[in-house]
Amino acid sequence: MTFSTTLADDIILRLATHADAAAIADAYSRNRQHLAEWEPQRSEEFYTVAHQSAVLTTQLEQHRAGGCLPLVLLRGDAVVGRVNVSNIVRGPFLSGSVGYWVDGSHTGRGLASAALAAVVSHCRDELGLHRLEASVLAHNAASRRVLARAGFDSIGLAPSYLQIAGRWQDHLLTQRILF
Repeated sequence: MTFSTTLADDIILRLATHADAAAIADAYSRNRQHLAEWEPQRSEEFYTVAHQSAVLTTQLEQHRAGGCLPLVLLRGDAVVGRVNVSNIVRGPFLSGSVGYWVDGSHTGRGLASAALAAVVSHCRDELGLHRLEASVLAHNAASRRVLARAGFDSIGLAPSYLQIAGRWQDHLLTQRILF
């Protein structure tokens, strides 16, 4: 199943492909400082085309098996963000975990909100998911606003949940019931 939608005049959200590896590596390199506070510490290898190609291979295999929805935000040929729905579980759970980021030069334009709204609709209407979850650093006010605008409700606090920026940090757990 393919996924593609226009979020703004110059921004497309679509399913990632193997051909995106170089643009994703470039986007992560450009945004190294912008994302450092919000992501795990990264090795130098992470920023290479080879590493991003390997990540895409895994994500696209999981996508074909119905367990992942790896997306890119594009402005022309440049990747300006990612949205991933991972850990998709069928059966009585019908749930997935969503994560996202937007290029530092594109923040404040509503792109994360528009992308998340499109993903929520796709996960409900096309994938038949009942629920999406997302975790967010307690001090990440911008991302908390994005999740709130998309209808995600807080369901608790997970102490020392993930190692982000080199230390174990608390995360707010959120969910959106889709139907």
